[in-house]
Amino acid sequence: MQRNPGDARPDFLRPQRRDRPPHHEALRPGARQETLREANLLLITEEIFASAQPLSRADLSIRTGMTRSTVSRLVDDLLTAGIVREGSPMVGPTRGRPAVPLTPARKTLAGLGVEVNVDFMAARALDLTGSVLAEAMVQGDFRGSEPEAVLRDAGRLAAQVAQQGVSAGARVIGTVLALPGLVAADERSLLFAPNLGWQDVDVVEQFTAGIPEGTFGQAVSAANEAKLAALAVAQELTEADGEEQTFLYVSAQRGIGSAVVIDGVVEAGPHGWAGELGHISVEPAGPECGCGSNGCLEVYAGKRALLRAAGLDPSASAAELAAAAEGAEGEQAQEAIRRAGWAMGVAFSGAMNVLDVHEIVLGGAFGPLADLLRPCIEEELQRRVLAAQWAQFRVRESGTGLAPATSGGALRALRAVVDAPQDWVPRA
Repeated sequence: MQRNPGDARPDFLRPQRRDRPPHHEALRPGARQETLREANLLLITEEIFASAQPLSRADLSIRTGMTRSTVSRLVDDLLTAGIVREGSPMVGPTRGRPAVPLTPARKTLAGLGVEVNVDFMAARALDLTGSVLAEAMVQGDFRGSEPEAVLRDAGRLAAQVAQQGVSAGARVIGTVLALPGLVAADERSLLFAPNLGWQDVDVVEQFTAGIPEGTFGQAVSAANEAKLAALAVAQELTEADGEEQTFLYVSAQRGIGSAVVIDGVVEAGPHGWAGELGHISVEPAGPECGCGSNGCLEVYAGKRALLRAAGLDPSASAAELAAAAEGAEGEQAQEAIRRAGWAMGVAFSGAMNVLDVHEIVLGGAFGPLADLLRPCIEEELQRRVLAAQWAQFRVRESGTGLAPATSGGALRALRAVVDAPQDWVPRA
């Protein structure tokens, strides 16, 4: 998820606007001065991060209704905290002091995203502009593995990436660990990850064990990898298309991860478990799934299932599967892809009928197979979605690259800065 360090606005940190009165009306009479300052600091930060173009202090004064002197004091606080930076003065058409543009700071504060999946672990550090400061990936086979040993190794890998971020000049402010399973509401415990074979694990405790305090910032939490990947994908698509996106994100590693994104926001549900399309049963009497049910989408369209049905080695890549399907003797691989596309179309049409979402973004191993899967998926959508004759379906490939959940985790960690800038401003 490389970005131009000079970008004026990192869209992934664009604040989700709240309906609220102007700053001077936001607090009831008698509110503490400190509370008023915090509200104003938040408003200034939101304006800077939400603007498509760099803003000056004068711009901020006009937008917020605050006095120039108040804006200057707050901006100075954000500069001291390393949340924003000043650009080169811009000479305007009128006389007077040149305007100094304000943008998110580079290489000052960093979020760390870490992913443990079935066949790899990875870590990535991003700064407030969205630039990658450091990253690393290690391949492996973690099916049926011992959680403590794997999480200890992931902690060490993440600590190395964090140190590289520090060497680049940044301070790690928080870390989010992405896992392919159900994460408890406390964001510390993994309830169930069928493809890893893990259940009821305090992942945060084991991930941080033996790591010096402060390495991972002020807060370490865990989240579902597909939800975090969808966050990264949503921001990439928003930047590319110029508007917030609504879509179903579906990714194949060994199994299938998925998420629902509405207007650029990942809808996780009250427990954080929404969007598990991989475990929608497309054939109730079908093969047994690792989750304990039967006929789940995952047993037809998961990467492992696809390779087995195509007669390929379990270690083969999605690109090798695509090549086999396009080869002179690719009947078996073609049938495996057709069967997967049928199952995906059945599952997706049910979700579309419920959610009124008509776009699908394919990530992970599905990316290289998107052109081969699309006809079968769209055929089922046209047949099964009630509003098909009035809707326009779109099935496209994600362009986020490897381990997008690490980017999503880093972005989520960085939200703490925009949501509560007062926590990062040094006390007077």
